[in-house]
Parts: sequence; structure tokens; C-alpha cells
Amino acid sequence: MTSDPHDDLGLFGPDSVSWRVHEEPILFVAGLRSLYLQALHPRAVAGVVQNSDYKADPWGRLIRTSQYVATTVYGTTAQAETAGRRVRALHGRLRATDPRTGDEFRIDEPDLLRWVHVAEIESFVSTARRAGVRLTPADVDAYYAEQRRAAALVGLDPETVPGTAAEVARYYERVRPELGMSKAAAETFLFLSHPPLPWRLGLTPVRLAYAGVAATAFSLLPPWARRMYGALGLPLADVSADVSVRGLRLLLAALPKRFRVGPIRQAADERVARLASAAPLTDLMAG
Repeated sequence: MTSDPHDDLGLFGPDSVSWRVHEEPILFVAGLRSLYLQALHPRAVAGVVQNSDYKADPWGRLIRTSQYVATTVYGTTAQAETAGRRVRALHGRLRATDPRTGDEFRIDEPDLLRWVHVAEIESFVSTARRAGVRLTPADVDAYYAEQRRAAALVGLDPETVPGTAAEVARYYERVRPELGMSKAAAETFLFLSHPPLPWRLGLTPVRLAYAGVAATAFSLLPPWARRMYGALGLPLADVSADVSVRGLRLLLAALPKRFRVGPIRQAADERVARLASAAPLTDLMAG
């Protein structure tokens, strides 16, 4: 194999479940779902509201977050570690005030980082499965185990992060008493459901299309999370969400590849191709 760091395949590699899950454009719905879910944690949402410009620049924040996730999944090891250092440095400077107690807290508290991590990766893999991506229970467990490496990038001890579906379920059971509706959660819900659209796209058809996506993302939440928002957690809503998200995935699959695969993934595919073309020569030299 080449020693060129530019050909490094990163934290996961092309045979990983992480590469398979994150190649799906439908994960933009998962990202929105994770934001609805994260907002139910009073300290987590307070930290965002008090330190973020998400209302002034929601789409810029979304793009930066998407680029970070793509870098951790498809970037080289050096790129992923650099991105992680930047996030740790940013979080390390930030503080917020608990609206319930008035106590100041650090944004990089392990409990908060763990909540955001789990809510995000559970949203990714559960949305992918419900959209029709073929993932076995073993694949899901492998995804959670792989994503512990991403958790380490933001400063978490991987051993303290759920690494299987069963561990994620137990984690949610344990943390649910800390969750609930708050003023910040309600404001976040309203903003996520009706944000200003970029690039002068605030036309009725685009607005309606976004409303449908947001409704699907919200419906994909666990029933207990929907109930915290005051919505019904009925099985019929789950069935409707599955139909909607599968339809969205089919629509996205019809797009040209350049619209479905971002530049970070394209660069990763090019590295894989270079390594594959060099493999016969490497094998010959090794023999």
C-alpha cells in the first residue's frame, strides 16, 4: 500500500457501514430529525441558543455541520483529526447558563457531547433503515461501534459511548428523565419547521416542499420524543413517516450523481481508485 498520506482512507474506509450509510442523500432528513431530538435536552438546546448564530445563518450552519460529518466519514485520518481539533477548541471556549437553575456550564461537558453524538448517529442509521437502506441488525451495531471513533474526535472517551443498538436504547431510557419541552425547545421546533429559505427560494412550491420534509423528519422521531413535543406517538404516524421517507429516497436516487455525492466523498472515491490501480504493482513488488 502507498504511504502517501493523501491516499489514506480515513477512520472507516470503503468496506465500513459508515461509508454505506452516509452515501445516502436522505440523511439530510436525518440531520433535521436529530435537531428536533437534540432540542429536547434543556442544557443542549440552551448551549446552542446562547452561543450560536443558527437563526441568522441557519443554512450556513447546516452546510458547515454537513461538511464536518462528511470529513469525519470520508476524509483522510489527518483531515478528520484536524476537524475534530477545531471543534474541541471551539467547544472548549464556550459556556452557557442553565435556564432552570441559573448555573453556568461548559458546552463540552461529556454528558452534553454524548447526547448530541447519540441523537445524531441514531438519527442517521434509523432514518437510513426506514428509508429502505438494507442494513441488518449486525450492520447497525457495526455502525454504532464505528462511530465511536467520531465521538473520540469531539473529546469523548469511546468506552462511554453506546456502541450497539441495545446500548443506544438503554442510553435513551436512562436520559429520558432529563429531557422535556422547554421554551428554547419550542422556539427551535418552530424555527426548524419554518426557517427562512436561502437563495430567494421562499416561493410557495419550495416552502411547501420544505414543510413536507420537516414533517417527515419530525414524524421519524421516536414516539416518546413526539409526545414530549405534544404530538401523538401513534403507530399510524410511524407508518406514514416510513412511506414518506422511502418516497423521498426514491426521488433523490433519480438525481444525477454529482448532486447526490459531495466533493469530500468524491475525493474519497478517487483515493480508493488510486489505491486499487496501484494494488497490482504493490503486490508484484511484494512478491
